[in-house]
Amino acid sequence: MDDFPTIEEIHEILDDIAEEIPDYFFEQLNGGIILLPEYKIHPESRDVDTLYIMGEYSRSLTGRHIAIYYGSFKKVYSDVSMRALRNKLKDTLLHEFTHHLESLAGERGLEIKDFQDMQEYRKKKLD
Repeated sequence: MDDFPTIEEIHEILDDIAEEIPDYFFEQLNGGIILLPEYKIHPESRDVDTLYIMGEYSRSLTGRHIAIYYGSFKKVYSDVSMRALRNKLKDTLLHEFTHHLESLAGERGLEIKDFQDMQEYRKKKLD
């Protein structure tokens, strides 16, 4: 992709994706979906093979929300088609919604999978 979409255009894409998601996914997600302009690097990221955080699910005493990092998408997917970018945004949003729904159900399956993926990243970096 020659020109990466603006943050406003990405916001519109996320709104369109969110409209496809069943209403019950949003239960107790009182902070909604937030699109942040910055990029975020995982604390364990190495100089080679940077590990960007694309999105996060957060819960605290004040509520629950999903954050999507526009800057991370711009860094990682600046050369993909608009269709591929939309798919990556949708995958990330659904991943974070899975964390939300599992949290409500007292489950940790995706959290465990993310931990295992991080273990693989650590192992790959040590080889």
